[in-house]
Amino acid sequence: MAKPSLPKQMRKVADKALLSRIESGLELVETALQKATEHTDPIAKVTARHLVDAGGKRIRPGIVLLLSRAVAPDGELGPRHRRLAEITEMIHTASLVHDDVVDEAATRRGVDTVHSRFNHRVAVLAGDFLFAQASWHLANLDDLEVVKLLSRVIMDLADGEVKQGLFRYDTGQSFETYLEKSYCKTASLIANSARAAGVLSGLPAHQLDELYRFGRQLGLAFQVVDDILDFTGSDQQLGKPAASDLASGYLTAPALYALEEHPSLAGLIEREFSEDGDLDQALELVRNSQAIQRSRALAEGFANEAREAISWLPASESRSALLALPEFVLSRLY
Repeated sequence: MAKPSLPKQMRKVADKALLSRIESGLELVETALQKATEHTDPIAKVTARHLVDAGGKRIRPGIVLLLSRAVAPDGELGPRHRRLAEITEMIHTASLVHDDVVDEAATRRGVDTVHSRFNHRVAVLAGDFLFAQASWHLANLDDLEVVKLLSRVIMDLADGEVKQGLFRYDTGQSFETYLEKSYCKTASLIANSARAAGVLSGLPAHQLDELYRFGRQLGLAFQVVDDILDFTGSDQQLGKPAASDLASGYLTAPALYALEEHPSLAGLIEREFSEDGDLDQALELVRNSQAIQRSRALAEGFANEAREAISWLPASESRSALLALPEFVLSRLY
């Protein structure tokens, strides 16, 4: 796939145009998230609002809304699809606060993480609170298949965190293990919420499979791009310190590819960058290898597969926006 050629400012305009197609739906999601944090307990309310107010592009609920419109005969959203979008974002937001506690991250989306502003105990309870809210609304959709799909996501998120912790600084892990972790932590939510949108629309099994494949491959592309940016992005771009994943011992695609070219990298990782200059030396080895280029090719392959998975959708503005999403994900690299 050719490297995106849009100048940076033009890409910002294109990104805004993409998101504007679902703006009204996202406003409803935002309102629902604000309402979900109106809790009688002041600590739960303040911490949950801190999470919601940190913002973000709301890409995950946006995908649910776009898919729901793309398959609807009249292109209109029903209340159950809007609720599914809200649930998707609640699950995502809850997972972030738990992820930040595990990673001991100081910032997220450019603002203090919940445990940095409050404490670890409050942060864990705030994440649990949002998971509970999501579960309650999910049960009230009254669709067993959708409940199973989104419950699977919550299981995958936990499984991904466990796997990530078990394989810290492990230079012997396989690339397949990395992809499994990436699926659990990122792609599962997008894939299963995409399929759930199709279930609520009454689509046949083969189309549900394609919606799932779209979400899975898009989610994997998104994660690989994030992993590349850990080596190439700035603190401001990432909303967290650059190289934080490598420093924490999380070996992603660039690190695994670099290990193939530079076996000496393994020694730096296995001693957990304990000596002065270890981390800088490791970053230099990664950046002076073909690891970043190979990781970009991997992300582009996933993005192409995502686009192919929804080529059958009928022509509409929503379809056009969905087909543009893989390019939107890749454009963050350039």
